[in-house]
Parts: sequence; structure tokens; C-alpha cells
Amino acid sequence: MKKLILGLLLLGLTTQIYAQDPVPTEQLPPIFVVHNYKYLSSSSAEDVAIPVEKLQLKVSDFDIKSLDIYTDENELYDVYFIIPEGKVLASYNDKGDLLSTAERYKNIKLPIPVSKAIAERFPNWYVSKNIYLVNYHDSGKTRKLYKITLENGEQRIRVKVDDRGNFK
Repeated sequence: MKKLILGLLLLGLTTQIYAQDPVPTEQLPPIFVVHNYKYLSSSSAEDVAIPVEKLQLKVSDFDIKSLDIYTDENELYDVYFIIPEGKVLASYNDKGDLLSTAERYKNIKLPIPVSKAIAERFPNWYVSKNIYLVNYHDSGKTRKLYKITLENGEQRIRVKVDDRGNFK
């Protein structure tokens, strides 16, 4: 009888071991430490083109101490970032803070407010090319401007629009 009870007890315990599912391990999303959040908040728009957003993230996260030419004696560093869609000239101080940028992007997707403003003011015209310019300064002055070439048959005009769709 003792053997039967002991056997049932062991059988009961072993079935519970196999009944448990392994705890799934979750991958947490990566955490990005942004050094120059002031730049990102003033230069980025809600629906900015993806190449622009990616390059601006690289500019904000760039570490000047990783440069071969970095020394404590230099006060300013100018770094040039290039992708096929655009270019950024960024100025950093010796602590790695972003002081200013001059950005130029060609033929990127226009944000919705700009597209709506052009469609309302220039019906039957289409955008043949565009240039997006951003000038950032750490004092809080950020200028965003789209230079757009519109065509309608043989006619061609150039307009300037800010990021909110206001014509200049």
C-alpha cells in the first residue's frame, strides 16, 4: 500500500512539472538617448519626410568625441552629413552641444499642409521639383522653407512656402 501511495504521489508531481509553459521572454524596444533634443523639437515637423527625419536623428545623436581630430583645445567643430536626398552642415561646441545647422534636401515628400496650400492656390499645376531648407540656431531661431517649382504644360513658376503652408 505504501508503494502504491508513493507511486501515485510521484506520478502526480511529475505531471505538474510538464504542465507549466516556459515564460516567454519579451524584447523591449530599444532606447534612444538623444543629446540634442532642443534641435529635434524645433527642426522636426509632424509629417516630415523619412530621409529628413533619419538624417536629423543622426545629427542630434552625433558624438564629436568619436572624431579622430577631436581635442580639448578646439572650441567649435563643423561636421558635414550627406545622404542622396540632402546635406547638413552642423556646428558643435567642444561639449558636443549642437549650435547650428544649415540643411538642404532635394525632391522630398511634401508635408500635408504644404501640399494642400499648393493645391488650393494653384489647381491644375503639379510639383516638378522641390528644395527643403532648414536653418537651426540654438538660440531658438529655426527657419523652414520649401522652394517649389510648379508646372502646367509649358508654363513654369517657382513659389516659396513655409512648413505650415504659408506663401512667402
